[in-house]
Amino acid sequence: METLKFKTNIKCGGCVATVTPHLNGLTELSKWEVDTNNPDKILTVETASVSDAGLIKETLKKAGFQAEEV
Repeated sequence: METLKFKTNIKCGGCVATVTPHLNGLTELSKWEVDTNNPDKILTVETASVSDAGLIKETLKKAGFQAEEV
């Protein structure tokens, strides 16, 4: 498993609720969480491969959010 971290604009519980079905729909992810208390709103993802970073960014974009790998 690989752990990827992204700086996002997911700011609150409502935002997390919006992205939940999108991220839960990705079979490549085994676990994910967003630290909304962190000023950078860090999304931490456990995935099979680091090559999934583009897929995660695209999925968040479709949900209306931005992500930048850190």
